[in-house]
Amino acid sequence: MQPESLCALSDIPDAGAFEAEHNGDSIVLLRYGQQVYAYLNVCPHAGRALNWAPGRFLFAHGQLVCASHGAAFQAEDGLCIGGPCRGSSLQRVPIQLRDEFIFVEPPVRETAHEAVSSV
Repeated sequence: MQPESLCALSDIPDAGAFEAEHNGDSIVLLRYGQQVYAYLNVCPHAGRALNWAPGRFLFAHGQLVCASHGAAFQAEDGLCIGGPCRGSSLQRVPIQLRDEFIFVEPPVRETAHEAVSSV
């Protein structure tokens, strides 16, 4: 079974944000040229969505701002650099760009040896 893409790279405006769905979760994708960062669309401060309307985010100058309480997050690592949850981070979603489409990376599975040695 082929994994479904979140979106095409061209769906995300350069220096902009885009909302995608994956397994019932809202994901915000932030783009600079060929570099894309993905996070769950949940503010660590109050558990609310970051956007002010569906698919609409406050994103400028490399910072994503939570529309509810004004927390500001760095695009490259999701770290909150201002607002009520300073020092917290957005939850990163591991992605990869393949053939101009964005895919969620599959989770890494433990091998049988690793599972036994961790007991």
